[in-house]
Amino acid sequence: MIQIKKILCPTDFSEFSHHALDVSLVLAKWYRSEVAVVHVIPKVLMPPQEFPYVQAPVAVGTEERERAFAELGQFVHKARESGITTEVVLEDGDPVPVILEFTKKLPADLIVLGSHGRSGVDRLLLGSVTEKLLRKSTVPVLTVPRALTASLPASEPPFKKILCPVDFSPPSLRALEFAFSLAEEADARLTLMNVLEWGPDSDLPDNMRAVVGEYRKIQEKEARERLQKLVPENARQFCDPEVVVVSGRPSREILDFASAHAVQLIVMGVHGRGALNLIVYGSQTQHVVREAACPVLTIRSG
Repeated sequence: MIQIKKILCPTDFSEFSHHALDVSLVLAKWYRSEVAVVHVIPKVLMPPQEFPYVQAPVAVGTEERERAFAELGQFVHKARESGITTEVVLEDGDPVPVILEFTKKLPADLIVLGSHGRSGVDRLLLGSVTEKLLRKSTVPVLTVPRALTASLPASEPPFKKILCPVDFSPPSLRALEFAFSLAEEADARLTLMNVLEWGPDSDLPDNMRAVVGEYRKIQEKEARERLQKLVPENARQFCDPEVVVVSGRPSREILDFASAHAVQLIVMGVHGRGALNLIVYGSQTQHVVREAACPVLTIRSG
């Protein structure tokens, strides 16, 4: 069973950060967790007079820190009114290393953050921070979309329909462990999905379509059997797991299924930091995180 004792919620004070805080509070009530809200003021890079072609970080001024701390207090007002133990932290520096270091100090069991920033440069900045945290965080990261299709209930388990895409890699199997635990805790419906990446039949010669069609049926059968073997016997009693095998582009199939079946949470594994893994991450998980209408829980293995 997953234990979520401390939730870390980074904020840039945007409406997307408010969405993330709302979800953090729902989870904190359900898991009886504490919430820590951290705001990182990026240091501005300015060229020194002696070497105008070299940039150096400029320390954050007292006035700016006081203004940010006041805004941080307003941001967590709702959390403190709800009775949830809430800690506020104000730091300056590079947001990703600061957040990761504070995650270890707490230590945090979950990071909850919005998927986009305000607009223009700010939006790109938070988008970059989010993506780096997804790849580098050793704890699960729950990314909240710009606007949820429905508000999460505060008095019952927030996620009743969970989707876990599985490509049988170590990260996806680790994500599946979390998905089963969440489904048991919430008495939720869990769907295991495997996506076979096939090209369209129209690209095949006429004399090859029948042969390829039979081969696809074999692959789909094998994938379905592999998924069924991943379901523990006791899980069939508490979450009524469903196994789905589809063909197409993984991110698109995941998003379409989530939308069609009103999925409330997608749980995905994130590959590590290597160049090849970043390509895989960028082409699949990143698309899901950016476009999903429901929260996405990403878990890195290794």
